[in-house]
Amino acid sequence: MSEKLRHRIQRAKRINALMTGVFTGIGGFFLGLIIVLAGYIIIHGLMSYYPGLLSFTSKGIGNQLFNTVYLVFWALLISVPLGVLAGIYMAEYAGDTKLTRFIRVCIESLSSLPSIVIGLFGYLVFILMTGARWNLFAGALAVSILSLPSVTTTTEDAMRSLPKSYKAGSMALGATHWVTIVKVLLPACTPRIVTGVILAAGRGFGEAAALLYTAGQSTRIVWNNWNLSSVTCPLNPFRPGETLALHIWVMRTEGALNPNSEKIANFSAAVLVIIVLAFSMTARYLAGRYGKKQMGEKA
Repeated sequence: MSEKLRHRIQRAKRINALMTGVFTGIGGFFLGLIIVLAGYIIIHGLMSYYPGLLSFTSKGIGNQLFNTVYLVFWALLISVPLGVLAGIYMAEYAGDTKLTRFIRVCIESLSSLPSIVIGLFGYLVFILMTGARWNLFAGALAVSILSLPSVTTTTEDAMRSLPKSYKAGSMALGATHWVTIVKVLLPACTPRIVTGVILAAGRGFGEAAALLYTAGQSTRIVWNNWNLSSVTCPLNPFRPGETLALHIWVMRTEGALNPNSEKIANFSAAVLVIIVLAFSMTARYLAGRYGKKQMGEKA
């Protein structure tokens, strides 16, 4: 090996080590920032707790917590099936035409729309045009519009990144295209599709602007009333419902009406962060177990 070649190899190794250290440092910085931010919100919020703050009364945040989880459930129920089916269509059925390129541009544009615009759209379409009052289902529809692009693009990218041998091997054994998608491609994509679902859920948990015009800011729940047609029934999706994110905003903007507004807002923020972290970790754990099971490994 010549001296010049040896020098070039050593120089490449030094540059590689340097860039590895730089990118590791950047990743560590953002990881540390997230840990510090989440830790500060959780610790500061838990220190603001006082008895009765988790109760399901007008003085607690139990109703707002339930509304948040219930609204996200409806939003995922709408956006995940539509987003997965749209991603399958874009990856497996749609060709590379001007129309599909235009659809991709529309999906990307939709993902960058401000949530306040979606909220106004939801107010005009889901409230005014239907003659309805503010309700959780209208809020779920607005959040599903915001979440749909992430689920769609994640599904499409996951299916396009699979090795071609997956599809070729399945169809060589006599499976149809749809059976191949359902039995082979989708199970292999599940861990990555979960990423889109987590992003969609996170958008729903933390959304406030879009819900301000659709879900409303009032909550009146009677927990022994299970008549789904009643506006006070907890499971009635067509009743007004204030979420935790909206409650935090109200406590910070109209805090003079409540002497404990700062403590309520801090604790609500902590609960919201804990919910998002718990949902993300649980979803990834279940997706990992499902992926191992599909690969024949011990879960």
